[in-house]
Amino acid sequence: MVKAHVSTHELVADRYRLLDVVHRETNRVSWYGEDTASERPVVLTQIQLPPDPREQTARRTIARVMRASEILGLVLPGRVGVVIDVVEEFGTLWTVAEWIDGTPLSELLERQGTFNYVRAARITLDVLDVLDAAHREGIVHGELSPGQVFVRDQGPVVVTGFGLAGATSASRVGAPSYASPEQAHGGRAEPSADLWALGAILYAMAEGRPPFRDRGRPDATLKAVDRLPLRSPVRSGPLTQAITGLLRKNARERLTAPVVRDALIRVIREDPDTSDEPVPSARLRDACAGAARRAGRTWNRRGTNKLAVAGTALAAVTVTVAVLATTDNLPGLDVSASGADTSPSVAAPVPPSASSAGGNTALPEQPPEPSATASGPVSPSPSAPATSPAPSPTPTASRPVTDANALPAGFRVYNAPEGFSVALPQGWKRLSEDVSPGNVAYRIVFGADDDPRTLTVTYSEALRADPVAVWRDDVQPGLIAEGIGFQRIGEIRATNYRGRSAADMEWTSDFEGIRIRTFGRGFLTGQNTGYSLRWTTPAADWNDTANRQALNTFLRTFRE
Repeated sequence: MVKAHVSTHELVADRYRLLDVVHRETNRVSWYGEDTASERPVVLTQIQLPPDPREQTARRTIARVMRASEILGLVLPGRVGVVIDVVEEFGTLWTVAEWIDGTPLSELLERQGTFNYVRAARITLDVLDVLDAAHREGIVHGELSPGQVFVRDQGPVVVTGFGLAGATSASRVGAPSYASPEQAHGGRAEPSADLWALGAILYAMAEGRPPFRDRGRPDATLKAVDRLPLRSPVRSGPLTQAITGLLRKNARERLTAPVVRDALIRVIREDPDTSDEPVPSARLRDACAGAARRAGRTWNRRGTNKLAVAGTALAAVTVTVAVLATTDNLPGLDVSASGADTSPSVAAPVPPSASSAGGNTALPEQPPEPSATASGPVSPSPSAPATSPAPSPTPTASRPVTDANALPAGFRVYNAPEGFSVALPQGWKRLSEDVSPGNVAYRIVFGADDDPRTLTVTYSEALRADPVAVWRDDVQPGLIAEGIGFQRIGEIRATNYRGRSAADMEWTSDFEGIRIRTFGRGFLTGQNTGYSLRWTTPAADWNDTANRQALNTFLRTFRE
């Protein structure tokens, strides 16, 4: 347990007064407090940081927490704990959030033990909708537990704690009893881990205890989660299907969010006392639709490399630029939307290097030289004119790469179930995937857990005819406005790729104190269909021989 190193008579950051403990978890304590400057109530969360001689952990965590709060505050107003300040003092991280008029679910479980089926289903649906919207924005909670869910007397629940995953050296910052098996043996948090935690919360509400008891030491609890079989629920009744489906040890076999939602809605609608009441998912859709009307056409520009959708209501709008308007893929950021699996998948930015092409147009062996270096790129106005793409020769059919001997050492061809193929470095896998409603667009990110580089592949069936205009008018203005140190390198270049109209844009930006460099190539495969490839590396490593080879290999071997 984290011990409170601050007396309730002292102030955090000379401003915030601690009043009462809300909830304790492993390595984390939440307090009700007061902002003495504004005299407003707040919720403070205290996390003990690991020793870090480079002082990178606190800085990166602060940036991650603030970014997640900004995004989710826009997409889910009133549904997530809005962080208003994050400070670090003496190796302790404090997040300061707006006051939440509700009771932690952990406290309710301690008071009453179990919940009736309908109330448990409604709370779970509320949390599921928040997670689903967060995953669409490329944000994984990673530490969901009853202490992060605040239940209000009126209105849907509020979920807190986004952005804190990985802030300490412990395998799990918060509640080991709610960690997924893959996290228990050191895996990174994915959307499927959030779904496991949701199943564990539902189990606790139905059974009156978590599926794996706290064994006093985090490592012992995590070992039990990883190795012991699930205790079969005996009181869950109609919730059993959802619980056991969410708590499958193999992440790939876990129930998906839509299946869980349908199962929970059936539980609510089959209850004679609540059959006429709107279910939580409908309330969230209504709220998101209102946010969409206010926000207009929006995509995520906060470095999460995803099809950004401000709630489900925006999905159909943003899909028109899904291929080229996907934002940077930033190394080390957990992004996903629909539960990722461990098989490889394509998704990454592609730098301005070219490779041999199919069709009538040959690409140079090396990427074209940019008009400025990474240390001093040119950042012209978004309205700068761009050259129109040259006429494309008649497209020729793409053939899959079958000769493994033609690949550089350490690469192998990955055939995606979506229909494309590309050669990837050995050990790379599908880090995340995002599919729009109706399957008219998708995004897949590839990489490796110990590799800061990523490749992102996106596809859309609703593109405009000018790839240059999408980079110039849709993507670039958002990157400039984001305040991430965006600097474009050279001009947006109209080009051809495998006989198709294409455009390249290259830029640098900041991510958690690191300068990164991204190359994007968007190209058409039909009148309104096309792909985008993006390759991102740390800027300092851009010209490494291995990185140049990887980019050339991606461009040379990509087939749809």
